[in-house]
Amino acid sequence: MSLHHPFQIIGYHSCDREIGLKILNGQDKLKASKNNWDWLGEGIYFWEQNPYRALDYAKEVAAGTQFNKRKIKTPFVLGAIIELGNCLNLVESQSLSILENAYIGLQKLYKETDIKLPENDGNNRKLDCAVIKFVHQSRKILSEQPYNSIRSPFDEGSKVYPGASFTAKNHIQVCVMDESLIKGYFLPKPIHLFNPYLNSPYTI
Repeated sequence: MSLHHPFQIIGYHSCDREIGLKILNGQDKLKASKNNWDWLGEGIYFWEQNPYRALDYAKEVAAGTQFNKRKIKTPFVLGAIIELGNCLNLVESQSLSILENAYIGLQKLYKETDIKLPENDGNNRKLDCAVIKFVHQSRKILSEQPYNSIRSPFDEGSKVYPGASFTAKNHIQVCVMDESLIKGYFLPKPIHLFNPYLNSPYTI
């Protein structure tokens, strides 16, 4: 079972200032991430309703404390209006069941071929990526409607206080596979908060 989500969300993408400005001017477009460690699989990633985390991540990549294949010289936050469409929404029990069944199927496949199942290792989430890919492949084989997007909460960072269930960098990520779901881009306001390096140099 999957659920169609006709509503729109606001997403924020971390990138280099040069790329972000080109996208705003219609001179370029965001490219899907295709790494085998991308936890939600192949697609364009956004921080849902979280421009603060988007800026922090861009600064982390620029400073070299966070790895990303796409280099960032000057941190930039790009806003986007996104329709979720046919969404694998991993805050719903139905979607989580789909993920669980996909893992069981993937595990069986790897056992049959006598190949070791991928493992997650810190930020390298090869297992998660493999499970998501299996979901997509299974739907294609069964001629089921493909997912346009994936939405999932993510625990990150240290505990907000001792014994807390909350972490300092809790967020929701959205992975968009169908670029037509991105209805438009914008420069988030207030600019001095979310794009402080728009007209000034970035220094670590």
